[in-house]
Amino acid sequence: MHLPSALPDPEISVLADPAPSASAPKRPRMLIVDDEEGPRVSLKVIFHEEFEIEMAADGPTAIELAKQQPFDVAVLDIRMGGMSGIEVLERLRYLDPGVEAVMMTAFETSDTLRQALRLQACDYINKPFDVATMRAAVAKAVDRRSLGSEVRTNSEQLQRLQKDLQALHLESETNRTRGEIYASVIHDINGPLTVISGQLQFINQRVSHETALQGEDLELIKDRLKRITKQATNCIEISRRYLSFLRQNSGDTARVWANQILGDVRDLLQIHPGVRNNQLLVHPLPEDAAIPINGTDLIQILLNLTINALQCSQQFHRVEIHGSLLQQPLDLKLFADGPEDRFINRAGFNNSAPLLALSVQDNGPGIRADVMPKIFEPYFTTQPRTQGTGLGLCIVHRLLSQARGGLHVHTQAGQGTVFTVYLPAFPTNIKGPGGEASG
Repeated sequence: MHLPSALPDPEISVLADPAPSASAPKRPRMLIVDDEEGPRVSLKVIFHEEFEIEMAADGPTAIELAKQQPFDVAVLDIRMGGMSGIEVLERLRYLDPGVEAVMMTAFETSDTLRQALRLQACDYINKPFDVATMRAAVAKAVDRRSLGSEVRTNSEQLQRLQKDLQALHLESETNRTRGEIYASVIHDINGPLTVISGQLQFINQRVSHETALQGEDLELIKDRLKRITKQATNCIEISRRYLSFLRQNSGDTARVWANQILGDVRDLLQIHPGVRNNQLLVHPLPEDAAIPINGTDLIQILLNLTINALQCSQQFHRVEIHGSLLQQPLDLKLFADGPEDRFINRAGFNNSAPLLALSVQDNGPGIRADVMPKIFEPYFTTQPRTQGTGLGLCIVHRLLSQARGGLHVHTQAGQGTVFTVYLPAFPTNIKGPGGEASG
């Protein structure tokens, strides 16, 4: 059966869409675009019971209709005055990549067929069209739309699950590292406590049978009591500092001192295997600085960067940590990403002076150009799986983003790599841990 390209009376009663009942399932939406009225009306006659139909006589009108509400299927005439059906399909796909299209033409050419295939049109039908052929083409388009929608939904759900799983792994790795930090803190406190215990035992043995102390014994006991007081003060300072870290969140309410953190990082790394086989130098800042970040977060950042540097080569190499206080914001235009450079968290970086710059530098082999874009991806590692999770630099990225910090990576083949952390700092007139002004 062939329908004519035009009907004698386009206002026939069959074109009136019945009002949908409240319980009726929602019908798919169809857009019919043709600069001839006859085919438009013919298609509405065929599909008015199955679809919610909108018609357009030109491309711009069709695009405006699609902007208002998406369509499931579009039936498009390829050759129209002004905007062609191919151009309309491109614009529709831009608005909704999942829309399915059936193309019509009375002038088939290999070029139009090739263009329709390039845009992944569902079918390509010649005018005048056969009703059965058109119905089959539209049914195929609806099925593809439904399947595509299901695939996209499943893909989105999978991506959400992957992100949730990644977040859980990151949280687990962050907590594991924090556990190691606090285990080391307990180890640090255990040292002074051992000294205190030994001194107390010595004093007890010395004075247990004495009724009075004088002369050399008195001076000896005074000296030992001074040592006990010093070690007890060390325990108190360590415990207070880390208890304050536990109570802090990353942000403006937190405050730590850079040189304290550098000292803690040096102490924590003393027992790391990578230090035994390489050289590690930690330089305190000539001018200490207070920074608004949780202390444990900053320790994790520096530990991960330093361990990464220690593991960059099996050959003996040097790793240095040093820092400086910058009184001017960074000119981010100078930090262009390329094969040797990357700047992380550019959009979220609080580039307000003063800034603390902390650098972890090695003289290892450098980072290969093909590896550079991947180093902050979760689970990416160039080390054997038994030597790392591939989450260290990802955690650095995450913690810096929370603290509104930035990170610049610069590498040179055969010369080494520098990771420089930039964090907003408090003004230099803030008093330091001992009560003195830092500036």
